[in-house]
Amino acid sequence: MKKIGVLTSGGDAPGMNACVRAVVRTGAYLDMEVFGIERGYDGLIAGDIEQLGPRDVSDTIQRGGTILKTARSEAFLTKEGFDRAVAMMKNFKLEGLVVIGGNGSLSGAVDLKKAGVHVIGLPGTIDNDLPFSDFTIGFDTAVNTALSAISNVRDTSQAHERTTIIEVMGRECGDIAIYAGITGGAEIILVPEVPVDLDDVCRQLIESRNKGKGSSIIVKAEGVDIDSNILDEEITKRTGLDVKVAILGYIQRGGSPTAQDRLLASIVGNEAVKLLHKGVSGKAIGMQGGQIAVHDIEKALKLKKRSVEDLIDLARTLAM
Repeated sequence: MKKIGVLTSGGDAPGMNACVRAVVRTGAYLDMEVFGIERGYDGLIAGDIEQLGPRDVSDTIQRGGTILKTARSEAFLTKEGFDRAVAMMKNFKLEGLVVIGGNGSLSGAVDLKKAGVHVIGLPGTIDNDLPFSDFTIGFDTAVNTALSAISNVRDTSQAHERTTIIEVMGRECGDIAIYAGITGGAEIILVPEVPVDLDDVCRQLIESRNKGKGSSIIVKAEGVDIDSNILDEEITKRTGLDVKVAILGYIQRGGSPTAQDRLLASIVGNEAVKLLHKGVSGKAIGMQGGQIAVHDIEKALKLKKRSVEDLIDLARTLAM
């Protein structure tokens, strides 16, 4: 292939720009033409497509967000919109497409593959919910952002001798909560993968107080099946503790990507273009055990996510 497109789709993630940069510069190195598609699948449908060269991606590796912009495309889910997207690939004579995004975006890539489009999917999401890669682009940065917030909140929690519930993102995956909670020394971590036992939560908090802890931190993933403010009220009612809620929200998606996210994005972006250049497509690329892992994209999205039980047990052990 000599002419390919690249887009970022769904929620933005720190490191997406590093990935676009790798795609563009690897393409240039292999004497290929690379076209940037703005606003994800919406931009593909509309034909918002421009050629990018090495200088167009200068000074972007350290930037969060995505220079290509992104969107969640409702139009792409319709037959008319999907057919127009496929037609636009032909209009611009694009022989291949690199899709950087999460589960929904890569599911769209599977549909494109079935329609005859040569596509490669890359894991761009802070949620870390794509099982074909140990980590996803943006996850490490989001964890470090959450960790910084936990450290700041702990200071004021200790000063006021209170319990603070810190809600982090992650949709139905609790990885941000687990990694930030363990490294932030949280007393309790609540994730969607493990049912919440309110009696157990309250008992742990009382035991922590009886051991001399003046404050406690609860890190809760947004996908947990109980509202943070309701959890706040229930804990107060059952324990008499002073409880506050801090919802971190979209700050976790922003900021300059960490070295780990920049490296991951650069590696998979480079590999995607090399595969397309060889005529290989229909793949999802991640990193597993420190090595590049290439899977059939349909099978990749059906892989089973690793268990979080061991990390939850670790958190409980260290919170004593």
